[in-house]
Amino acid sequence: MIGVGIVGLGLAVKPHALALRDLEAAGRLRVVGGFAPSGDRRAAFAAAWGWPVFGRVDALLAAPGLDLVLVLTPPRTHLPLAEQAFAAGADVLVEKPVEWDAARAQALVEAAARAGRRAAVVFQHRFRPAAQRLKAALDDGALGEILSASASIRWWRDDAYFATPGRGMLARDGGGVLLTQAIHSIDLLLHLAGPVASVTGFARTSGLRAIDTEDIAAAALRFANGAIGAIDATTVARPGFPERIEIAGTRGSAVLAAERLDLHIVGRAPEVIDHGSAGGGGADPMAFDHGPHRAMIAEVIDAIAQRRVPVNDAATGLPVQRLIEAWLRSAQTGVPQSP
Repeated sequence: MIGVGIVGLGLAVKPHALALRDLEAAGRLRVVGGFAPSGDRRAAFAAAWGWPVFGRVDALLAAPGLDLVLVLTPPRTHLPLAEQAFAAGADVLVEKPVEWDAARAQALVEAAARAGRRAAVVFQHRFRPAAQRLKAALDDGALGEILSASASIRWWRDDAYFATPGRGMLARDGGGVLLTQAIHSIDLLLHLAGPVASVTGFARTSGLRAIDTEDIAAAALRFANGAIGAIDATTVARPGFPERIEIAGTRGSAVLAAERLDLHIVGRAPEVIDHGSAGGGGADPMAFDHGPHRAMIAEVIDAIAQRRVPVNDAATGLPVQRLIEAWLRSAQTGVPQSP
């Protein structure tokens, strides 16, 4: 049985804990315990979930039977924590983004390879049933050649969200709406439509919050497969709306709004998969079903048991970080950039 530990017991822990509880009840894994520097967070975690807590990260990493560490801490801490976990003989699953910037993310991937360990990344939107159906249709060629692929992420985050010290600041998060919020949908767009060859980007800070990162951004994209598209991302769209991905091909089109898919393929009846379209776009960023987290963690523990690379290997999280960095370079220079 796979033993799982959690490092970081803040905002991101709830969907992971719900998923772990389900998988533990099903006999798929055992939760070894959790660590956070804050005593209050450790106490709240223990009271909410009933799992052990550790006062030091090295004590958790030394716990018997630890196979996988969930790293749910701010991005700049991912690399050193992953290296500690690798040294302890454990694999890691890191919250998005893989690290603070693409260079450090690449270093984490390389550290895992040197240690002979697995490193996976939390991009749970790939595991939503509607997204998986769309991915299968694209892989099968049911929509034909992709001509247009775009995303719109018009979310809202309130003052309480930005009250966490350092949130929205470059030093802590590495970026704003692109790297911290919209990255899930941008990653899914790349997962579905393929890599981007060129991006022309715009970005600005609204002034609604005391942050030094962008909370409004837009870009025009040229994909490597010849398709073109656009991305619009913000956290100033009160009260927050379901994120959308729209793809048009030579044989059909699709609209994915959070967990609802409308699929139109030439010669077939329209297909709808509706698991809800609320997402986490409003003031409560955790207002979504934890089922995709459960499926994602299950994939990682299956990969460990089967001695293979998980489909959400950390290396697959590098393209979206490189695209975001190219986007912001374009916004600064006023010229298109290649990721």
